[in-house]
Amino acid sequence: MCELLVGLPEVNVLGVEDQPPEPLRVHVESRVDQAWCRACGGRAAVKDRPAVTLVDLPCFGRPTRLVWHKHRWSCPERACPAGSWTIVDDRIAPARAALTDRAARWATVHVGRLGRSVNEVAVELGCDWHTVNDAVVAYGEALVDADVGRVGQVDALGLDETLFFRKGPRHLKQWCTSVVDAGGPGRDAKLIEIVEGRTATKVSDWLDGQPEEWRAGIRWGVLDMSGPYRKVFDDSLEHVTQVADPFHVSKHANSKLDECRRRVQNETLGHRGRKDDPLYRGRRLLTKAHERLDSDGEAKLLSLLEAGDPRGEVRMTWHAKETVRGLYDIEDPDIAGQYLDELVGDMLDAEMPPEVRSLGRTLRRWR
Repeated sequence: MCELLVGLPEVNVLGVEDQPPEPLRVHVESRVDQAWCRACGGRAAVKDRPAVTLVDLPCFGRPTRLVWHKHRWSCPERACPAGSWTIVDDRIAPARAALTDRAARWATVHVGRLGRSVNEVAVELGCDWHTVNDAVVAYGEALVDADVGRVGQVDALGLDETLFFRKGPRHLKQWCTSVVDAGGPGRDAKLIEIVEGRTATKVSDWLDGQPEEWRAGIRWGVLDMSGPYRKVFDDSLEHVTQVADPFHVSKHANSKLDECRRRVQNETLGHRGRKDDPLYRGRRLLTKAHERLDSDGEAKLLSLLEAGDPRGEVRMTWHAKETVRGLYDIEDPDIAGQYLDELVGDMLDAEMPPEVRSLGRTLRRWR
């Protein structure tokens, strides 16, 4: 019954330690035949029996440890260079592993497929967070490398930076680059790969390592207008047409509007925004999409601009932001291109606020 419970191939159960509240400890040994020296071919002898403790799957609702009594062999011939060696059985656990093979596979499924947190799985197994995370990374990377067909053909490749985690006591930001299939008609967008950092070199190295046929099938490069990602496409995928995605274009327009609001605030009142200042009170209404403003919201915004924007610079930048957003409502690309050229020409007029001219220069670079 114990051997059935352990469920491992060619294993003898030597005994079970049950000392609550400690984890159950199941002592096992491999069923081995006579070993022979790998160097001279002579009969080997058992040198010692080291015990290795591995985290195993819970049993009867309690954490369990598998104590594997290994066989360390040695060649009795003094002149033999083989020395001693330990036979490793990957069916029980890989070399230098802290979890049994079945526990590591189980943890990988629960974290990777079922979406459970590493800490939750570690609590259930009764072990350290790092023990589970190391196993999930090792087994998960092997699964990703083996699944060569997970990506498929990509027509539009997207790059974007993502804040991955904060490291150390000072919570330093650690960034990564998300490589995505932007999808298309009848195809959903999906994540392809995560590359450490947000520099052009690492992303280019990943792209250069992909099959040439796969890279040649990419027609569009979708990015967030950053210089490093533009360099990635220039260096590694120079044949693709680069496209700035609508989210980041609108975000850039909103950031220019916010810069203009803060500048006008300081120039007119001599200090940063305070809760009673008109422009500070309208900061959220300014970045909100115009179609989402009801009549009361629009009336409030216009009254706040009338009170805090004497030269109309913030209002002009707000109109420019909304006009840029309206470009994506035009379905015909030729008409949208002509409209964009006219818009950029108006934005670069010397009488425009500096933030509007800066936005126009950015749009001109991406035209």
